[in-house]
Amino acid sequence: MNADCALEFAHAVADILTDPDTAPLGPRTATVDRQHLAYGLPGIALLHIERAAAGLGPWQRAHHWLAAAVRHPLTSGPDSHPFYGAPALAHALACAAEHLPGSYQRALDTLDVRMAADVCRRLGAVHRRMDAGLLPDLSEFDTIRGLTGYGAHLLHRNPGSAAVRTVLDYCVRLTEPIADGEESLPGWWTTNGPSGRPDDRFPGGHANCGMAHGIGGVLALLALAARNGTLVDGHHGAMRSILAWLDDWREEPGRGRVWPYWINRAELRNGRLAPAAAPRRPSWCYGTAGLARAQQLAALALGDTGRQVEAETALIATLTDPVQLKATTDNGLCHGLAGLAHAAARTADDAHASTAGQLRAAIRPLVTAVCPPDTDPADAAKAVVQNEEAGPGFLNGAAGIALALLAPATTTLPRSSWDTCLLIA
Repeated sequence: MNADCALEFAHAVADILTDPDTAPLGPRTATVDRQHLAYGLPGIALLHIERAAAGLGPWQRAHHWLAAAVRHPLTSGPDSHPFYGAPALAHALACAAEHLPGSYQRALDTLDVRMAADVCRRLGAVHRRMDAGLLPDLSEFDTIRGLTGYGAHLLHRNPGSAAVRTVLDYCVRLTEPIADGEESLPGWWTTNGPSGRPDDRFPGGHANCGMAHGIGGVLALLALAARNGTLVDGHHGAMRSILAWLDDWREEPGRGRVWPYWINRAELRNGRLAPAAAPRRPSWCYGTAGLARAQQLAALALGDTGRQVEAETALIATLTDPVQLKATTDNGLCHGLAGLAHAAARTADDAHASTAGQLRAAIRPLVTAVCPPDTDPADAAKAVVQNEEAGPGFLNGAAGIALALLAPATTTLPRSSWDTCLLIA
């Protein structure tokens, strides 16, 4: 699939999703997930915003989707989170406002007030939890539901603000160890399983390493803030603590370096990972693709060229390893081939001269795998939109795949910041 074909696929998805009143959204997207950035209308709006920003489509389509997203009251307060309700809409509006100065400003100002109140409320509860020496829930700090996700939006909107600094102060404190009886646990250790709920498979809890739900997202936020010039006390030390943790748990199973999704209590006590039953997919949400980008960003922020090249080399090895790629069985942005291509594209943008070419060379096979040469882009787009598991949405579905395919095809055109919510840019 060449760049022209990638564009045709993205255009076909956008054409199918032209009008929110007539597009084949499916029952969940149109109802229960309507306010969800991952599956609902705000995420689909991002595709039309990106195309309009690049001069590939009309702004009116983006306006239609944003207007449709607010036809019903938005959830805010404790029942919302960065990917749901008012914060999800705020991300989409902020991406549009980058290219349309003054547009959506009143709405964004209102949402900023709501989100500031949410962050203040959350931080108050969090620091009380920390003062009591208790362990966190994943939803306290993760990218999808927690303070790291709020931090991503605040950093995008106003990188030097006091609100950003309060979240960064929290992230620094999160890296401090917690005593649990006679054991010392990392500050992000949770008593639940990776789903965020009690799980008998994780007696004693776990430490999550991922970008979506773990310490990888915290590392990326700290690194992006540092690269923007926003630093708080202990900032570099917190990044180094996370990097040291990832160093301790990395593996070299034959080709390059890989990182686990999580560490359970038995592994922590034994000081080594249990043997994996099968290779795990190297996705954005979990595994080497997202974590390599987070470590590259941290290395750039710390001025550590050696670590930067190591992270980039690890991603190259992953993207060229048939065994790891075979574990990737869908095309989505979160944990599929499109997500790998986009993570590689963002990593290549900042890569060292010694690795940039190899990273860019690894993107083309991934894009080709999403839509092979004998596939009609329009048919492929229709199939993804109508697929019950993928659907039209952003994180797993058609809109996200189209956005990821636009990136390598529009490198010389203006782009929006749609992927700041993923903490890879």
